[in-house]
Amino acid sequence: MVGIRVFTFAVFVVGLATAAAAQSMDVVIIDRQSGETEYSYTVPQVSTTNGAAQARCSEFGYSANCAASGSSSTVTRPSQQYGYSVRGATLSLKLPDNRIAVVNCESKYALRMDHINRRSCYVPLVNQIRAEFKGDDAKLTWSVSIDGRKTQSETYKVIAVVNAEDAK
Repeated sequence: MVGIRVFTFAVFVVGLATAAAAQSMDVVIIDRQSGETEYSYTVPQVSTTNGAAQARCSEFGYSANCAASGSSSTVTRPSQQYGYSVRGATLSLKLPDNRIAVVNCESKYALRMDHINRRSCYVPLVNQIRAEFKGDDAKLTWSVSIDGRKTQSETYKVIAVVNAEDAK
C-alpha cells in the first residue's frame, strides 16, 4: 500500500513539473509575414488603452438625472526593427498580458518519396488561436471546422518577446 502511495505521489509531482514547463493560453495574431527568402521582420505598432468610467443617477418619479465621468489612457509602442533575419512564416502574437511574442516557422522536413522532402508551415487563417509555450517552442492550434471539433496545429520557434514595459 505504501508503494502505491509513493508511486501516485511521484506521478503527481512529474505531472506538476510537466504542467509548469508548458504554458497554454489564448492569443491573438496581430501580424503575419511569409517568405521563402530571408527578410527582416518588424514588430507592428501596438496601442493599449486602459479606461475607467463611472455613472451616477438619481431617480425622480418617471425620470432620472445622470452624470458620468471617466478617464482613459493610451500607450502606443512604435514599430521596432530587430537585428535578425527570418525565413518562412512569422507571426506576432498578442499575449493576454499585452506582451507580444514573435514566432517563426521555416519549412519542415517531410519524407514524401518524390525528391521534394520539405513542406511549408501551416499558417492559421484566423486571428484567435491557442498557443502552448514550452521552452522556445510555441505550438499553435486553431479550429478548421464550423463546430470547432477539428483543429490544425503547427510548432513555431519563439524568436522574441516584447515586454509590456517596453511599450511605455
